[in-house]
Amino acid sequence: METAENKQVIFKGYIDGVPKETDMEVKMGSTVELEVVKGSGALLVKNLYLSCDPYMRGRMRQFYGSYIPPFVPGSVIEGFGVSRVVDSDNPNFKTGDLVTGITGWEEYSLIHKTEQLRKIQQDDIPLSYYVGLLGIIPYPFPFLNLSINTQHWKALPSKQDTNVHILMFFSHKD
Repeated sequence: METAENKQVIFKGYIDGVPKETDMEVKMGSTVELEVVKGSGALLVKNLYLSCDPYMRGRMRQFYGSYIPPFVPGSVIEGFGVSRVVDSDNPNFKTGDLVTGITGWEEYSLIHKTEQLRKIQQDDIPLSYYVGLLGIIPYPFPFLNLSINTQHWKALPSKQDTNVHILMFFSHKD
């Protein structure tokens, strides 16, 4: 079975105040099998874009009264992302599909909660938009229907990209 190195961002421990770079660590050297266990219904994805959103600060605290549980110290940080399916044991997803949803801050993620994912229909919209305008806001609100005029956008040239991009979105109060 083929394996690959899986670079990961690990949450070190609960915080007080503003998150710092030292609250996380990049872990190198772990490996992942590039094949999903048959009968698991899971997906293995290669993460292409990851978001860093304001709600994640709350997940770095030891507080359980929220709509989403806190991160677990010593575990991979979770967030919204755009990924390509590497292997699938789920009839709704096939190898090569582009998906968006909750994933790990790592190169490869094994996803069992596939109901949290949405397929992306590749067109001339940049993939990074799915962790921004087309991503987290409409995600918990399936009744929200965004209509986007793409006739003035030009398709970006296709290129092989081996980097994982983390996009940060900030909100502010006037």
